[in-house]
Amino acid sequence: MDRVAQIKIDRNSDITDVINEYRAAGVLGMGDLAKGVDIIEEMVKGGSTVFLGLAGPLVASGLRNIIADLIRDDMVQAVVSNGANLVHDLIEAFGGGHYKGAFTLDDATLHDQGLGRIGNVLTKTSDFETFETRIQTMLQDIDEGLRENIGVAELTSELGKRVDDNKSILKTAYEKGVPIFSPGITDSMLGLQMWMYQQDNTLKLNVLKDMTLLSDMVFNAEETGGVFLGGGLPKHYIMGANLLRGGLDLAVQITLDRPEGGALSGARLEEGVSWGKIKDTEKKATIIGDATMLFPLMIWAVRKRI
Repeated sequence: MDRVAQIKIDRNSDITDVINEYRAAGVLGMGDLAKGVDIIEEMVKGGSTVFLGLAGPLVASGLRNIIADLIRDDMVQAVVSNGANLVHDLIEAFGGGHYKGAFTLDDATLHDQGLGRIGNVLTKTSDFETFETRIQTMLQDIDEGLRENIGVAELTSELGKRVDDNKSILKTAYEKGVPIFSPGITDSMLGLQMWMYQQDNTLKLNVLKDMTLLSDMVFNAEETGGVFLGGGLPKHYIMGANLLRGGLDLAVQITLDRPEGGALSGARLEEGVSWGKIKDTEKKATIIGDATMLFPLMIWAVRKRI
């Protein structure tokens, strides 16, 4: 039997040293996190087509720059996001922001003050009002012929084309030619504004149109990797597409959800093997924890090693 190594960290240790110590210990969450760093490094260095799944309030929680930089540095070839992260990226691009709050604040008082709460993050109603005005203008600026049958990835590209903020995820993805899929986009403030725009203007969103682009990426890839921050629809969209090629070759997920309820968000990646959505190899790691806390550390470690 291999003995558990006792972790040693001193004032001269850096993030690479810490991950190496985690790997040497090799147990509980430490071992999973170290393995996840190794797998992401292999994805990037090995030329995998990497699909990044974004669930939860990642932009609102401060991960916007990290995600945009991954796209900019060719470490991610496709993004699948919930609608909320796209909305919050645009709010930042339009000059709005996200603010430090607390879980214990009185929500009725916040509502009266024009503030919304996402855990311990606050948003301003006025920023959403700006978003509503600006997004209507952006939608109107898209060629009507395209709006007659526009896919979600085409829509996000068109929005990114019109964003004037170099830190924006949408703008960076547009400039790098990285598609942003959002199969549940209508379940967001962006979806609501699109519906309102549609009342008096041409806008027909074709979510099935994205499947052609997504399936082409899957079929043409020599190797595919999935990185899932949270679970839900982004995770399943990526896994389901990779079913077409016999499953993801490499996969890492960070989740706070539990498996007992049977929902995909809490399912360990091993469950995907039974469906053919992930290949039966050791190149998968499920990390239980807060993605907003752990993912920046993992990317820091990967960047130090590549």
